[in-house]
Amino acid sequence: MTKHTLIGPKRDAVAGNTATGILKLLALAFMICDHTTKSLRLGVREMEIIGRMAFPIYCWCLVVGFTYTRSVPRYALRLLLVGVFAQPVYALAMNHEWYHLNIFFALCIALLGLWAIRERAFGSHIWGPVLALILAQMLCGDYSYGWKGVLFIFLLYAARRSRPAIAAVMVAFCLFWGQTSSTLTSVCGLDLAALTKGRPWNALLSPWLKLQAMAVLSLPLIVFPFPARVRFRLPAWVGYMVYPLHLAVLGLIKALTGRIELPWWLPWYLPTIPVAALLLSWAAGRKRLPAARTLSP
Repeated sequence: MTKHTLIGPKRDAVAGNTATGILKLLALAFMICDHTTKSLRLGVREMEIIGRMAFPIYCWCLVVGFTYTRSVPRYALRLLLVGVFAQPVYALAMNHEWYHLNIFFALCIALLGLWAIRERAFGSHIWGPVLALILAQMLCGDYSYGWKGVLFIFLLYAARRSRPAIAAVMVAFCLFWGQTSSTLTSVCGLDLAALTKGRPWNALLSPWLKLQAMAVLSLPLIVFPFPARVRFRLPAWVGYMVYPLHLAVLGLIKALTGRIELPWWLPWYLPTIPVAALLLSWAAGRKRLPAARTLSP
């Protein structure tokens, strides 16, 4: 008797990697690399390249989370609260003004845009994403990817049922992002300029030798599922705590090394991070991620 495997309530509801526990852990590591070299102005290009992989992974996790969450309003509220809580240390660590909003605000806007697309209430599938793109650019600008990041999430959601479609969206958007970003001249001591200059493959490789184009390195992690034996559920409090915590630590390092003056509120802020993370984790509940089930015809 032939057996077929279904994922969740629908066959192939999401074609890519749904192991968001590992993906979020990897994205956190990539993001910390990126923020460390930018905040402390280390100028380590390789850390920036690694950091480019964080945002696409977070976007994909948002698409998966939106697909299987039990409550979009609660999901959006959690993103908003983390963004508000982390904003002071984000501005401090990343040398931004207080009104340069962090990535959680952009993710929250994108989530609400996805909700409008799916619900189709009063034509929300038309005006909802347009409003989300406008708000993202007005509130987040280029500091948190702005309208480009929100549009990327919309396209990932549209392509979620097909791995080739997911790959096409990633490739197209990485090339689009790369057009206005800096050119990579060397990586790990390898002279990329000498490798491509005057070569017949220069026209093919040069669009990829851009910093933002390196986000395409995250594509295999998004498209191909991990083996079942390496999957695990990341405790919600970890993700909620690490984001503000690593920014606060970077701000503290900058203050202790004389780069900035130590803000009076930072020593009081640090002990509140685990408390806030646990409260958000308690309020989070559990998403219904797809469990494989075998049916016989």
